[in-house]
Amino acid sequence: MIKLAPSILSADFANLGDQLKVLEKAGADLLHIDVMDGNFVPNISIGLPVIKSIKKHSKIPFDVHLMINEPSRYIEEFVKAGADYITVHQESDVHLDRLIDQIKSFNVKAGIALNPSTPVSTLEHVLAKVDLVLVMTVNPGFGGQSLIEYGLNKVAALKRLREENNYSYQISVDGGVTADNCKKVASFGADILVSGSAIFKNNAIEENIKDFRKEL
Repeated sequence: MIKLAPSILSADFANLGDQLKVLEKAGADLLHIDVMDGNFVPNISIGLPVIKSIKKHSKIPFDVHLMINEPSRYIEEFVKAGADYITVHQESDVHLDRLIDQIKSFNVKAGIALNPSTPVSTLEHVLAKVDLVLVMTVNPGFGGQSLIEYGLNKVAALKRLREENNYSYQISVDGGVTADNCKKVASFGADILVSGSAIFKNNAIEENIKDFRKEL
């Protein structure tokens, strides 16, 4: 079954507690939490205090997506804040193998994200170690963008590599995923669909998730 991971970047932060309850009731599989530092990406978002706070009010597993420079400096703090997955960018740290080991040493799942222009081949030597690969189908930093179609070819390549090598990572897609295109995205091999504005639009979270499930 395809998992849905609502991205709280598009949530109403004045009513975040209530919206988390709705997401749980609606059957969200993961909570996708974008952390941006204003350097790695041209935007600033939530950080450790918000994650600690909402962890007390949600049973949904947290996939904390670190769009920050030098993420190794903060791994332990994000684990303590409540991360179940920590996803870091291939482009953010020159010591990727060590970073994956650091994340897994805290008994949380390690994910690697790829920006649209970064090829799958850059992960060749670490795919056996990761739990998740996140394919960005928009340039990261802002919600509400349109899906970059060539990113789906990377999803297909990752699925093929997983089958050929008996790897166990999940493939996640983030960027421009809507109820209208989710079936197509899943057909390329995605296991997890991250969606923000399409799930939170019109504050009709339950109905929007039902639309996704119907299409899938």
